Amino acid sequence: MPSATTSAFIEAAKGLAPQIQACADEIERERRLPLPLVEAIAQAGLFRLWIPRSLGGEEADPMTLCRVVEEISRADGAAGWCTAIGGEYGAFGGYLPAAAAREIYGSDPHVRTAGAFRPFGDARVVDGGYRVTGRWPLGSGCQHSAWIVGGCRILDGDQPRLTAHGAPTTRILFFPANDCEILDTWHSIGLRGTGSHDYAVRDAFVPTARSLSFREPPAEPGPLYAMPTVALFGAVLSAVPLGIARHAIDIVREIAKTKIASRSRRGLSEDATMQANLGTAEAVLRSARAFLYETLADAWQVVSAGQPLSVAQRAMLWLASTHCATSAKQAADLMFVAGGSASPYASGGIERCVRDTHAAGQHVTLAPPNYQMAGQAFLDLDMRASLLLFMDDRSAG
Repeated sequence: MPSATTSAFIEAAKGLAPQIQACADEIERERRLPLPLVEAIAQAGLFRLWIPRSLGGEEADPMTLCRVVEEISRADGAAGWCTAIGGEYGAFGGYLPAAAAREIYGSDPHVRTAGAFRPFGDARVVDGGYRVTGRWPLGSGCQHSAWIVGGCRILDGDQPRLTAHGAPTTRILFFPANDCEILDTWHSIGLRGTGSHDYAVRDAFVPTARSLSFREPPAEPGPLYAMPTVALFGAVLSAVPLGIARHAIDIVREIAKTKIASRSRRGLSEDATMQANLGTAEAVLRSARAFLYETLADAWQVVSAGQPLSVAQRAMLWLASTHCATSAKQAADLMFVAGGSASPYASGGIERCVRDTHAAGQHVTLAPPNYQMAGQAFLDLDMRASLLLFMDDRSAG
């Protein structure tokens, strides 16, 4: 059973639904969340769920943040995605050196962080830190965040620094948002309101302490920071399409109360095809959701006991997250069919659910190739060439 604290945050997320729904058209039109809504999400404490307790955060378990993101996404997918990013990036406070963690996460309980991990920047080592130039795509929430991160190759002079395995050394560096140029690139089929624009820095100085690597031991001892970070972040993102698909089901059930099916000229609720699609969507979505929360709970039990996750257990996280996205797309598509002639109308909302679930499913942590990666792990094959598992491997150096 969820604790009283967990339930309070889930109820807070549910309580935001009317405000989120009231600005859904603005979110879609402006391709970003309205700042009053961002502030309301922050005031509800939803961006501090994974910030360490030592910095004034909640350091909540993974299931709590996923439940919160599901509820916000049920009201609006873009709002859910930005809540997922802002909430899970609070975990960076558990990896940064103490002084930098306090600077970024300890001084403002409502701080928001955005950015991308892929090493599209070059960080040249200088006295006290790095000089960074780069451009990154998909900076979801970058327009309302105080800090923006970017993955970088570390350069000694003009030469990439190499790991013991001969791969380029990469780190995630933190920039004050004012140091970043936001480029208007997010013209998308779905999740339009996430503001996932490109952003760039040129010759920006970043102190050494404002950088981290997931391959290094976390600074905080809690089990949250012992989880494989990228896989954990993917699990939270998978809660977004879960919530969106649930919204699509909500819409069709409401439509069925009054719509007449053109095939039979009877109420849509009496249409056999609609009934079958609704039943299938419920089964598909509920089974994927149960798989996600079961897998998260199992992993949480392992790390809470002080044990590392095996390769197969880490792959199971990727598999559960990917299957949520796949199943949510299927459920939304079924509801599009079930809604009949009402579905194509933008005013109805179903077409947006379809677009948003498909857009979410394109994220690397949720994409179909992860099925193969999981299968390889379950066959005990050599996983050292798997980029996604390697990103989370603290033994990789």
